[in-house]
Amino acid sequence: MMMHGFLQASAYIFIGIAGGVAVGGGMVAFLVVLDVIPRLAQIAKSPNRIHGLETAVVSGVMFFTLADFFDWTFRLAPLSAVCIGLLAGCFVGMLAGALTEVLNVFPIMAKRMGIGDYIIWLLMAMVFGKVAGSLFDWLWYSV
Repeated sequence: MMMHGFLQASAYIFIGIAGGVAVGGGMVAFLVVLDVIPRLAQIAKSPNRIHGLETAVVSGVMFFTLADFFDWTFRLAPLSAVCIGLLAGCFVGMLAGALTEVLNVFPIMAKRMGIGDYIIWLLMAMVFGKVAGSLFDWLWYSV
């Protein structure tokens, strides 16, 4: 009986570490191979702050990993939650913008679809769709 519990716990540990290595490897590949952080610094017109951006990303990942593992909760005033959400949304939006700049997704897609003249409308539709979807999720499921 005791051996079964040990094997089960060992399997859980192995699967957890393997999953963490896979996700961590994907995140490192995303950040390093695609040069997302330097491109983000270039878009933000702050190339001298690349190390600060890298530190912010790693610190945020570590903090929220610990918060998830230890089930930390924070009781904040609604206004502070709005400010944190706004800043997080700006950062994620800039990171997504840097990724699309690196991959040249929109120009290639627009050229292949024959809608190069309408790319601004495509981008605005995506922006407003993301905002609408985020607001729907936040207002519908958070309340």
